[in-house]
Amino acid sequence: MRRRTLLSALAALAAPGARAQTYPSRPVRFLVPFIPGSAPDVIARQIAERLSSALGQPVVVENRPGSGGNIGFTHGARAPADGYTLILGTNSLVINPALYARVEYDPLADFLPVHLPFAMPHLLVVSAEATPRDLDALVALLKAEPGRHNYASGGNGSGAHLSAELFRSKAGVEAVHVPYRGAPDIINAVLGNQVLFGLPTMSTAMPLVTAGRLRAIAVTSPRRSPALPDVPALAERYPGAEVVSWFAVMVPAGAPAPVVARLDEAIRGIFADAAWVERMTADGTIAVNMGREAFAGYYRGEAAKWAELVRLSGARVE
Repeated sequence: MRRRTLLSALAALAAPGARAQTYPSRPVRFLVPFIPGSAPDVIARQIAERLSSALGQPVVVENRPGSGGNIGFTHGARAPADGYTLILGTNSLVINPALYARVEYDPLADFLPVHLPFAMPHLLVVSAEATPRDLDALVALLKAEPGRHNYASGGNGSGAHLSAELFRSKAGVEAVHVPYRGAPDIINAVLGNQVLFGLPTMSTAMPLVTAGRLRAIAVTSPRRSPALPDVPALAERYPGAEVVSWFAVMVPAGAPAPVVARLDEAIRGIFADAAWVERMTADGTIAVNMGREAFAGYYRGEAAKWAELVRLSGARVE
């Protein structure tokens, strides 16, 4: 009996290492809480393709869109914590609990940060025909005519909405929020002079900036973007105005630590392909490549930051 007990104890001690060595032994699914073809989906599929090679097993993207990401996040929170379900975490994961009257997950208790591969800044844009030609002129106009001008967002509580509210707060200006359904609508509203400005994601706006139809006023990343080096960062003028939309790999809370470490290492490894990273960042996407320990601290800070931005905006979805 004692021998059997001892063997069982030794097996239990060896189990974490064994799991890490054998993981993964079957395909891994990658839950994306947004529609196919969306920016999060495109990034997730790029990561999944390279992660499949790194892990030696297929990493299969499964889209679970709806309710601003809440359907997919809820599904991910309830998945087995064995490393065979990955979740694409975005800002919505920490925004939605402050924005919606009720969500069925806790972003801090139900998810474990694995790796933060990429982030995307927002771009403050006006139409090419608009009077303000730079950030100073835009702020001066908004201060001279408070509440007269509109800005477009992708909906209440969206990244574009909260980014605009942060800019408005830091610059001390007034502007009227006009919510639309998504980033393409923001651009159409700016181009059609229905609003004065908007803050779509940089990747969405870049083609029209390059074509000369939109004028880039500022970028919301902490520093200037290499893709638009002549465009200032908002934080240069207004410290604390930096904000990015991020795309992260998460797992359900309780996943074995060796498995999480294996995933983190594998994702870090795909950034060794410099040509791939260059292609991924050509549209202003930021290659973050932040491992699990640093990401865990960043994630907690982001949860607090975005909840405060929702409060500042007054946005609410019932």
